[in-house]
Amino acid sequence: MEIEKIHKTAVVHPEAKLGQNVTIGPYTVIGANVTVGDNCRVGNNCVLEGQTTIGKNCQIFTGAIVGSAPQDKKYSESDDVELIVGDNNIIREYVTMNSGTIDGGRKTIIGNNNLFMVNTHVAHDCIVGNNCVLANVGTLAGHVTTEDNAIVGGLSAVHQFVRLGRLSIIGGCSKVVQDIPPFSMCDGHPAKVFKLNTVGLERAKIPIEAVRSLKLAFKILFHSGLTKTHAIEQILRDVPPCPELDHLIFFAKTTKRGLCS
Repeated sequence: MEIEKIHKTAVVHPEAKLGQNVTIGPYTVIGANVTVGDNCRVGNNCVLEGQTTIGKNCQIFTGAIVGSAPQDKKYSESDDVELIVGDNNIIREYVTMNSGTIDGGRKTIIGNNNLFMVNTHVAHDCIVGNNCVLANVGTLAGHVTTEDNAIVGGLSAVHQFVRLGRLSIIGGCSKVVQDIPPFSMCDGHPAKVFKLNTVGLERAKIPIEAVRSLKLAFKILFHSGLTKTHAIEQILRDVPPCPELDHLIFFAKTTKRGLCS
């Protein structure tokens, strides 16, 4: 670690582990159990605390608080819990991320290549995949699972234990209280499914045959009037199979909070 890359007003605990070429801005505080990977840039007035691991090539902007204690009444300072952040994440101004809880599996886990815009919040025991976006003031409550390439619109709030499916988009100011199906576009208060995310599927280079299968499956699942069980039976019977359809069916079968209607 090149000492000149740490601003003289920063407070870095001697037991903190810093990789190569890490830059730390003025008045930032880094705790004893924090690990920061190579080529990370930490801005001014940030706090990195708790048992927190930050991967390589991450950017953390002004005022972010990463690894703070979970907002859970059962939490104790002696709990062995942690926050794990992957590589190439952008954590913008005043983002907050909490560590896990004993009851929730002990870990909050964030993948790679995600963008967390200003004032977003990731609560305890969340799992965020890769290439996700949380727009300004988007909030994930505890135990939320976000699959790869999901987008949460600004000022949207996601209820505890909800799952956000792969390549789904949630419109701004939405209230999300049920699982968001993969490949869907949702919006509202509470959020509802509007249509298939065809633009996202095209950008992800999903084969056109798979897109056709998903369109038919969405029509059956959300617009046929059938119960979820009967809709899945019809999809399995009538819709040409593909990996994306398999994922949609598995997601629908395993929901615990129910799918957005």
